[in-house]
Amino acid sequence: MTTNDNLAEAFAGESQANRKYLAYGEAAAKDGFPHVAKLFRAVAAAETVHALAHFRAMGGVNATVENLTAAIEGEKHEFEEMYPGFVATAEAEGAKAATLSLKNAMTVEKVHHGLFLDALAAVSTGHDLADAKISVCALCGHTVIGDVPDHCPVCKARAEKFNEIV
Repeated sequence: MTTNDNLAEAFAGESQANRKYLAYGEAAAKDGFPHVAKLFRAVAAAETVHALAHFRAMGGVNATVENLTAAIEGEKHEFEEMYPGFVATAEAEGAKAATLSLKNAMTVEKVHHGLFLDALAAVSTGHDLADAKISVCALCGHTVIGDVPDHCPVCKARAEKFNEIV
């Protein structure tokens, strides 16, 4: 394997560790272990430091136009190619929770694709996006610029389930 192969594998591993440790931290807090939860959050933050260092060393971060183009391509791949097959497999196996999770993600990736296209249009003309509230549904990840809906259009969660991103 090449150094870039190693960096790519390390980036993937560190990224997954970050997400797992955040989930483990939530479970520890729910189980009544707040200090263990804090440890999981701290190590998750450290894994993010590692992942970002590896990604930068791979040359993964470029100018904003290039980054938006890569994000658009990635989101499109997910909702057009990756998730449809995953959903079909989950449905065939009768995995209801997995089917719902995968369908929700596929739907939200289309939204992300559109949001990134809008951002690319702005940046390509030398402008930033307008200063507006951006919120994410804590249940499915649906992302909204502006006011949140009364109910999430993807998972039907109430408006209170949206978290504003600062």
